[in-house]
Amino acid sequence: MAQRARISLSGTDPKKVDGVCRQIKTISEKTGVAISGPIPLPTKRLIVPCRKSPDGEGSETWDRWEMRVHKRLIDLDADERALRQLMRIQVPDGVNIEIVLRS
Repeated sequence: MAQRARISLSGTDPKKVDGVCRQIKTISEKTGVAISGPIPLPTKRLIVPCRKSPDGEGSETWDRWEMRVHKRLIDLDADERALRQLMRIQVPDGVNIEIVLRS
């Protein structure tokens, strides 16, 4: 049984995350490695409500700050040539990538 690499991507900007996914897909097409994905996972919304007035006086007005974390999941065959090219990908700021080898 061949090993497979599971790549999980997460970031706050969906365009940057999809750009890295496109780079991984082109690498798999060039090397002829089987790929499944990218699978979009549910977006995590981190919401922080805070009071506008720092001293507590006045009307109760609130700011609601929100950060969205977008996630993608990609599975591909763990070919040595493909993994070497995968390590050379330029990952932009704000995008986290995690690679796990599975059998």
